[in-house]
Amino acid sequence: MDRLDVRQTVYQVIMVTVVAVVVGAVASLAAIAFVEAVLLMNDYLLVSPYARIQAEDRHLLVVAATIAVPASGGLIVGLIVRWFVRERRALAPPDVILAAQTQRSGPGFRSGLASTLAALVSLGSGASVGQYGPLVYLGAMFGNLAGHLKLKLRHQRSIAIACGVAAAIATAFNAPIAGLVFAHEVILRHYSLRAFAPVTVASATGYIIANVIFDRPALFLVSFGHVEHSYEFVFFALEGVLSAGLACGFMWLLRASTTAAGRFPVPQWLKPASAGLVLGLVALWIPEVLGIGQETLRFATIEGAFGIGELALIIIAKLVLTALCIGFGFVGGVFSPALLVGILFGAFYGLVLPYLLPLPYSGLEVYAICGMMALASSVIGAPLTTILIVFELTRSYDLTIAAMVAVVFSNLISYRVIGRSLFDLQLRARGFDLSLGRDKAILETHPVRDYCSQAYTTAYLDEDLGTVRQRLVDDDRAEAMVLTREGKFRGVVRLQKLVDGRADAPLDAMIVAGATQFGDDTTVWQSMEMLRGFLGEAVPLIGGDGRLIGVVPEEAVIRAYLEIVHDLREEENEAA
Repeated sequence: MDRLDVRQTVYQVIMVTVVAVVVGAVASLAAIAFVEAVLLMNDYLLVSPYARIQAEDRHLLVVAATIAVPASGGLIVGLIVRWFVRERRALAPPDVILAAQTQRSGPGFRSGLASTLAALVSLGSGASVGQYGPLVYLGAMFGNLAGHLKLKLRHQRSIAIACGVAAAIATAFNAPIAGLVFAHEVILRHYSLRAFAPVTVASATGYIIANVIFDRPALFLVSFGHVEHSYEFVFFALEGVLSAGLACGFMWLLRASTTAAGRFPVPQWLKPASAGLVLGLVALWIPEVLGIGQETLRFATIEGAFGIGELALIIIAKLVLTALCIGFGFVGGVFSPALLVGILFGAFYGLVLPYLLPLPYSGLEVYAICGMMALASSVIGAPLTTILIVFELTRSYDLTIAAMVAVVFSNLISYRVIGRSLFDLQLRARGFDLSLGRDKAILETHPVRDYCSQAYTTAYLDEDLGTVRQRLVDDDRAEAMVLTREGKFRGVVRLQKLVDGRADAPLDAMIVAGATQFGDDTTVWQSMEMLRGFLGEAVPLIGGDGRLIGVVPEEAVIRAYLEIVHDLREEENEAA
């Protein structure tokens, strides 16, 4: 390695480390500020259980706040999204995945800030949505800013986005390894040392800021010894299967709610308020449906905190109201509700099981944690992340193995029923399908018009055969693009068919029937599919107005495929 290469390597190592530390620190501080702001609003607006208990002597105030706060919050959210978010919808992890997987610019910083503010209002006013989705997008937003700096680092943008996401998750869960794996498992969809090293630094930075500097509390605390009976692993596996069914039902409810919201006859900006009103009315009866539900989550692992009937009621209400809030326009994630519903279902399963099979068990905690991680992993498509969250938060090897069994069986079922995750379903609805691999998905984002050429021979419809034949001979080409004098495309003629024709014969009779054509929006992947059985020099590229834009040689499509796939493999396998 010569001196120039050494300097370049040193520069890249230093700069990528600086980017990782800065993005990790900013994302972590932003995540802490976001969470603290939500908690403050929950206390001030009488959403949190603690605030409601403190105000229990003012019953009418609590009732009024329970109804008015979610509805008013929904109205504010609707107006923010309507006026300040260019996409007119909540920005979420699917947008982060799309930004990391493609070269698309993604939503602007203004839209990102407005969406984050809408998420803050949603969570602060008690909407039944999650905080981790907005935190992921918040971290990615700062990573995206760093990705646009002119630092001459390869794959800078996708790596910086992953750094922001990893730091946000590490901060939220006090789990740096889970943050690292989440960024690779859900956002990047690959592992390489070039990305692994800076994302690890960013995740560790987030953890240090959250756990060492600010001493943030853990999501939950569980004291668990060990799994006492080997037959319980069969029950963990069964719990995973049942959790997969519940996860599929949850995702079906989310899609059904979105569809219903589209048909609901009120302006878009009023729909979150409508959902907030319904949420508030239900919360008068079941207050556990309000907000993130961290207190409910922590109580779920305590024996006797909830009865079987209470758990069933809260599970159903939380599933329906979360789907309602997200479908009708509140801004927030699904990870927190999935964790809450999962732990409640796990507790329900642990309480019901002794009645079905009167055998000794290892306690409620293990079943509650298994249910939480099995359901959440199926929803977000991150089995390794959820397993690591259990290990990092509990430091219990036995509990982690039990959760791993439930997570594996849950993902085996849910993957075959609905796909990898809710995020992939949402991306598929936007025309970005990752189910067949990154190659196809990326190729579908590259328009074939980028490989258009102007090197072609033109023939006009009113010209005779002899004139066009001579022009092809002079140009040393085997085919010509036939146009009208107004520039409209009419077809392709090939020299092979013109050789034996009369010189004065009309040209239109020689046009090849059913010749392959590309449209202005044809992607590289679609062009490859369309070239099956193609015979010719190049494919005409036609604009929406019917005019010829240019031609795409067959060689250019092959070259485009090879270049894009080469870049993907390089990104996935580079060591430094």
